[in-house]
Amino acid sequence: MLIKTISMKKFLPFMMAIVFALMSCAPKNPAQVSALLDRIGGEGTSERIETQVKTSLSEDGTDVFEISSKDGKPFIQGSSLSALTTGIGWYLNHYVHVNLSWNNLTTDLSGVEFPVPEGTERRECSADYRYYLNYCTYSYSMAFWTKERWEQEIDWMALHGINLPLAAVGMDVVWKNVLTEAGYTREDIDKFVAGPGFQAWWLMSNLEGWGGPNPDWWYERQEQLCKFILGRMRELGMEPVLPGYGNILPSNAAEKMGVNALDQGNWCSGFRRPAFLMPTDKRYAEIAQLYYKNLEKVMGKAKYYSMDPFHEGGRTKGVNLKEAYYTMYAEMQKHSPESKWVIQSWGDNPRKEALDTIPKGGFVVLDLYADGLSRWEKNGFDGHDFLWCMLHNFGGKTGMHGRFEPLLSNYYNALEKYPEGAKGVGATPEGLETSPILYDLLFELPWMKREEGKDWIKRYAEARYGEKSEAMEKGWDILAKSVLNCPTPSQDIEAVICARPSLDVKRVSGWGTCKIYHDINKVREAATEMLKDKERFKDCPNYQHDIADVVRQTLTDSTYYLIKDIAASYEKKDMAAFKAQYTTFLGILSDLNRLLSQVGLFKLEKWTNSARNICDEVPGTTEADRDWMEWNARTLVTVWGPEQCAEQGRLHDYSSRQWGGMLNDFYLARWEMFFKALEEGKTITSPEWFKWEENWTRSKTITKVAEENAVDVACELYDKYFSKQ
Repeated sequence: MLIKTISMKKFLPFMMAIVFALMSCAPKNPAQVSALLDRIGGEGTSERIETQVKTSLSEDGTDVFEISSKDGKPFIQGSSLSALTTGIGWYLNHYVHVNLSWNNLTTDLSGVEFPVPEGTERRECSADYRYYLNYCTYSYSMAFWTKERWEQEIDWMALHGINLPLAAVGMDVVWKNVLTEAGYTREDIDKFVAGPGFQAWWLMSNLEGWGGPNPDWWYERQEQLCKFILGRMRELGMEPVLPGYGNILPSNAAEKMGVNALDQGNWCSGFRRPAFLMPTDKRYAEIAQLYYKNLEKVMGKAKYYSMDPFHEGGRTKGVNLKEAYYTMYAEMQKHSPESKWVIQSWGDNPRKEALDTIPKGGFVVLDLYADGLSRWEKNGFDGHDFLWCMLHNFGGKTGMHGRFEPLLSNYYNALEKYPEGAKGVGATPEGLETSPILYDLLFELPWMKREEGKDWIKRYAEARYGEKSEAMEKGWDILAKSVLNCPTPSQDIEAVICARPSLDVKRVSGWGTCKIYHDINKVREAATEMLKDKERFKDCPNYQHDIADVVRQTLTDSTYYLIKDIAASYEKKDMAAFKAQYTTFLGILSDLNRLLSQVGLFKLEKWTNSARNICDEVPGTTEADRDWMEWNARTLVTVWGPEQCAEQGRLHDYSSRQWGGMLNDFYLARWEMFFKALEEGKTITSPEWFKWEENWTRSKTITKVAEENAVDVACELYDKYFSKQ
């Protein structure tokens, strides 16, 4: 054989040619990033932008993205996949001026110019973790999401840099498998696993079985959806937080399994809590690993697990708490070595025994309500890692609310005081799809310097509406300093119109308040400013949503004072004034119903249709299945639970919604009954209210409203009620 020697001088150009040829054939963007771009902006979007994961952008593991240009196109690089998708979101907001939000999660970008940056913008992230979701969110907002809606939300997460989302879909499947293997019958399992609308509180050990039983098709659908959700999260660089084993078992476990399980009593005056498996039980390790084995089969392994024992009560008498926390941690480590325990700082948790027992680096503590009632300031959770979280919404209620100015500064304060322990930010709302401005700000904070906050509203308004507008900037600035800047730790301010009727309405739900903390004239002033550009932005989806929301807010604010006037007239027996005032009150409800029926996120039928449409994802489902799903959806936003829990447990109306269709058919109808009863000298009792409300949950009709342009209706109603004031 004749072997020829190729000189290095000839060999190098030859090899370089091969490398360049291979590079030219390689995909321009990571496949999952191209798919993301085409989903959010339409087919072909991925051809208009260059992206790359380049780990060398960061020398110390900090997430970094850079925005520049390449070959006449925008070029976005990220040190990780999550950093890259964050950079895409940043580019869309601050270069293209396209703001994708819950009211507008996808858009057609084919006709939108993509500016080519002249220089390079580099952003470094101060947060290792960007956490998302609360168990409650999985019921108050996500319970009836279709696969398509989940896909859109995960894309939204990626664009906002979220890298640590809670993942709870599929837990019903896990527990069904665990209990089947443990010898439980299907009837027993049905009494334990909650129905579609109420799984959040079942997973938090507050109740069993309510909303069920779940049919076979539901479990099959949930397993498929679970695998899709987790697959997409991981595909886009996220680390899902899976529910770990927090020692729960069905309340009858002592009888059924012969184990030492502590009775946890009731929650909200009637819901039976699951039992707590004592860590000293001889079968403890066996049961914990049975759980983890089945969790892995359905959801895979994780690096992060969520456990919140004794959530909102529960009994600890007789429990060696240090031993309990240690065994939970040890079983988690046995299943997934070097994994971390994500625990909520809420109520009594995390107890001192937990902080003293779990090694540093083992916990990621969510300071769940840091925006309203922070705990990190006391001692930084004794040196454990923690995340500064915003719990912006309670119960999924509709309404503008927030703490804008503290949000601008307090995350940075935590970083400065505890540079080793403050590891990031989190959004932990009970419900989504309200006040998106706060979420856009929260997830940009780690990529900004503190001083950039002073001009953030201007940048947001331009991104939100596609171009600069002094009126919109001024409107949002007013809102950020008034209704979006609550000075107290109170939950959402509840709308009087959503309360069970009374002449002395102080709250809608058992834990809320109707007391208004802001100057209502400021919200009105903001509406005045924002309406100045109604013709300019009339066809902008974000403007349509926002102007409807601001006008809704100023109208509902007015009813807080109007009901006081109505009560005064009734007390004075001035029946002419009483009737005129309550007629105005009812008219506002009717007009709000008309306005909100024009905006997708403010429509009851969006909620109920989504619940019913889940059945379309599974062959063989019936009309009875659709009715059951809708009952879950309607019950959650009205009576919540059975009568004792709704009344003595104070759960009714906790998840009140100002929605088109619901304002007319539920709230307006209640107030009409109330005023009629007053005129007739009658009283409607709590049991009578509950009976009427429960009947509504079983209805399947929504009064139709004519379709109109939301901006036109908002402008008309603003003029009707406020033009002479």
